[in-house]
Amino acid sequence: MPVSTAARLASRAPAAAFLALLLTASAASAAPVAATVENATTPTACAEEDNVSMVLRGDGIRRLRIEALQPSYLGSIGNDVTAPDFSGCNFDGGAHPTDPAHRFKQRTVVLLDNAQWRIVGMTLPTFWRPARVPVQVGMRHDRGFHLLQVFKKENGKALEAIVLYPSDGYWRLKPLPEARFGDGVYGSSFLLGPVVQAGRPVVDIASIRVVPQPLAIHLRFADGGSAVARVTEISRTRTALDVTLSKPTASAKQPFAVLRSMYVTPDNADMSEVRWQASPQAAEQALPLPEVKTLNATQVRFGRTLPSKHNTSAPDIAFGGFDDEAR
Repeated sequence: MPVSTAARLASRAPAAAFLALLLTASAASAAPVAATVENATTPTACAEEDNVSMVLRGDGIRRLRIEALQPSYLGSIGNDVTAPDFSGCNFDGGAHPTDPAHRFKQRTVVLLDNAQWRIVGMTLPTFWRPARVPVQVGMRHDRGFHLLQVFKKENGKALEAIVLYPSDGYWRLKPLPEARFGDGVYGSSFLLGPVVQAGRPVVDIASIRVVPQPLAIHLRFADGGSAVARVTEISRTRTALDVTLSKPTASAKQPFAVLRSMYVTPDNADMSEVRWQASPQAAEQALPLPEVKTLNATQVRFGRTLPSKHNTSAPDIAFGGFDDEAR
């Protein structure tokens, strides 16, 4: 072999080895991030009580996606049962008997109303927590509300798709409803951020800022962290939030999200089964809610395949897209 050729091959060998090392490191860093899901559900006979808690923990998670998706059986149902059912409850639609009742002056304020969005803030006459969270929408500031509603305009009609309760951190999402179901109905709710216990799971939010275009909800938490929930889709298929957290999650510290729902029986539930993938390449698995203990998932969907006699058209809620980089 000519000396010049041998020299060129020798010079390439370290470079090739270095490139292989880089590719190996890149593959390792691109490994899918999984969350641990723990079932903390308790039994109940009351269809208006959130007895389901699916607790999400993980290490190093900075990004995730949360979706409300139409239930798989939606096309097969003709009747959407939305009336409350207090038959198995120890309360009748008023405040829960174990909740404190802090009193406020009731008010409703339209914070934004344009061709695309309508955002409304509501202060309720009573609420179980005393705090109100300051809210900014665009350039408008307010001392705070118990409820924020986000409506998407479609053919001039405002359709509600997102609800956030700032004082305890609960969210509800739903896709735009099929016309035959009127305004549609919510089912499961969720918490996003550093979850703590205060009689029930809550997230303490210090302030909220809503950027109208493109629509994004900025949360500042009481513990000093923050999150941005970008509204990436509201359609008849899904409502989706792409979430970026300011701090990596730490599973030993506290959950970063909790799915809250209701389960009495498989046909009387706002969610009755869990479907998940352990990795992006893994086959989807499914279990009835009572059989779930703890699982690891890169994608997880909390929903129903058996039509329920409670909030029949209410959506499934899915978590996925877990990532350890805040791009």
